[in-house]
Amino acid sequence: MNDFRIHTLGCGSAKPTLRHLPSCTIIEHGKRLMMVDCGEGAQLSMTKHGLRPSRLTDIFITHLHGDHVLGLPGLISTLGLGEHKGVLTIHTFEEGKRILKSMFSFFAPELSFTLRFNVIKPEDGVVVDEPTLRVRSVALCHRVPAVGYIFEEKEGERHLLPEAAREAGVPVEWFKRLKQGEDYNDGTSIIPNNRLTTPPTLPRSYAHISDTSYLPDLGERIGKVDLLFHETTYLEKDKEKAQLYGHSTARQAALVAKAAGAGRLLTGHYSASITDDYLIAEEASKVFPSTLVNFEGRVTTVREAPAE
Repeated sequence: MNDFRIHTLGCGSAKPTLRHLPSCTIIEHGKRLMMVDCGEGAQLSMTKHGLRPSRLTDIFITHLHGDHVLGLPGLISTLGLGEHKGVLTIHTFEEGKRILKSMFSFFAPELSFTLRFNVIKPEDGVVVDEPTLRVRSVALCHRVPAVGYIFEEKEGERHLLPEAAREAGVPVEWFKRLKQGEDYNDGTSIIPNNRLTTPPTLPRSYAHISDTSYLPDLGERIGKVDLLFHETTYLEKDKEKAQLYGHSTARQAALVAKAAGAGRLLTGHYSASITDDYLIAEEASKVFPSTLVNFEGRVTTVREAPAE
């Protein structure tokens, strides 16, 4: 099974602190890296944590606030020096495309790779649809247009039982068809597929929800996921401030995780006023016990391995 892991590079919010960096998350899926938001210091953090920028295939922007995009000029400029080959796609709104193209034309006029923009809208929809992976967007409620992203593996092929296939006399050229679910038919008899294969690995899913007021219907729109990152900018005692600035409390994030039927909740996007991140996790855990406290350098598997 491919690796499917979340690397936290920045889990602070807009106001800089010595404790946290601005928003940036790397999704490792197999051999590729995908980035969600690119706050200042993103490329340095990638290097620090052993993530080669040359492996990046996609950058997903949730919204156009500085703490989520101001690391992009430096990153693109560095990649343009020869660090990257092939195609890099930035998923953003039409306004983001216009602003970023202008910045890149000045700071990185010559690139060693193809930079592509996929213009999206602030709505629920499908952003990427590939043979093995689908990425959906969900509209959020912030002070500017914003979306969250849901990364969903597609169901793969069944797993061949080589010894059973050999004993049944199945020729090698049939193996692919068996993995695609066909029964074996040699022209005289049929062997049911479930005697020669086992079911495919259950697909995994990750949702990334940043910068939004509490939305009671959001869990239903996200759907059941293995791991949910949902911003936890404030504690419940600052609920009015959260609503004013278009953010959520730890308790509200936990309510979304519970409604979505998420496997685990990952905290983050902490306000500069939060001096103990564990208070955030403690508050969320009262509603949703499977809460993980987030920090820079944390690597989280999307689905926990089964207990032995």
